[in-house]
Amino acid sequence: MTSDGPGPAALNSELDVAVRLARAAGDVLRRHLSAGLTVDYKTSADDPVTAADREASALIVAGLHAAFPGDGLLSEEETDSPERLTRERVWIIDPIDGTREFTQGEPGFAVSIGLCVGGAPVLGVVYAPATDELFTGVVGRGVWKADVPVHLTVAPPYRISVSSTEHRWELHRSALPGMHPSGSIALKLARIAAGELHATFTMSPRSEWDLAAGHALLRAGGGDLRRRDGRPVTYNRPRPHVEQGLIAGHPDAVAWLDEELRRHDLPNAHLGVTPADPAWALLPEADRAALAGHPAVSLRAAGGRVLALLVVDPRTGDVQRAEGDAFHLERLSRDVTRALGTFAPPAAPA
Repeated sequence: MTSDGPGPAALNSELDVAVRLARAAGDVLRRHLSAGLTVDYKTSADDPVTAADREASALIVAGLHAAFPGDGLLSEEETDSPERLTRERVWIIDPIDGTREFTQGEPGFAVSIGLCVGGAPVLGVVYAPATDELFTGVVGRGVWKADVPVHLTVAPPYRISVSSTEHRWELHRSALPGMHPSGSIALKLARIAAGELHATFTMSPRSEWDLAAGHALLRAGGGDLRRRDGRPVTYNRPRPHVEQGLIAGHPDAVAWLDEELRRHDLPNAHLGVTPADPAWALLPEADRAALAGHPAVSLRAAGGRVLALLVVDPRTGDVQRAEGDAFHLERLSRDVTRALGTFAPPAAPA
């Protein structure tokens, strides 16, 4: 899909290449589904990986490198390199966002390809192979579903897209209105950008590859994504993880949802908390003094109170402290287990 745009900043070539590679990766995923899958697990049954992830990633990375050899690359399924930190333009890729849904034969998975410039997401392509839905967007130009420009009307009652995993574990007990559980967060963000849903949030952290393309689509359509504590999300950081919950969508819907999350007292995880983070102030004064400088202090909080605290050795994963409500401590432990190894950033480029 190519559209007229205001000169080089329109990113026509980048959009065409990303669309071509997303569709080609979708073909790879459909072929693997037809042939049957062998599923491995990274940290838990909620964190699967398949040969399809790796093949689709290799295809996308090779295609982007050939087309734009001066750009940086970050993919969930490739070994990270500090070289990307030297690049102004970085492609951030998730070859299958929603691998759990993919392995279970459900349609809620997507190929996600985003381009960030100077840490800001500017172009997004999200392709859902199971339903052959293509969402594209460029900041300053707009959002398209297939080749049709999206023109939004956002009004209550708001439709809130939530994680099917988080819904299964605890959100089903909440009275938060308008919830629609689904898999891939990239696909959630794409549907919000297209006006099919209005906002989303998470209680657990996400990684840059989960977010970059969908965040670009939101920005292209007049929405945004941020941390639940109010701070912005930027990309191509040494540690490519946003280590707390998120909120995203169209401005009026996000303002409404933010208030609802407070009213319903829904938790938020904060991993790798430091004295520079707002969540640090939730710790008792004695803990703030004792834990200052520790790289792996994590907590789960709601309503201005700490529900669970976990301190681990980031080198070994050994638990040094574990306190709080058993349910919330178990949820926090799952988040930390998935994040272990991300507390230490990659070495600085030479």
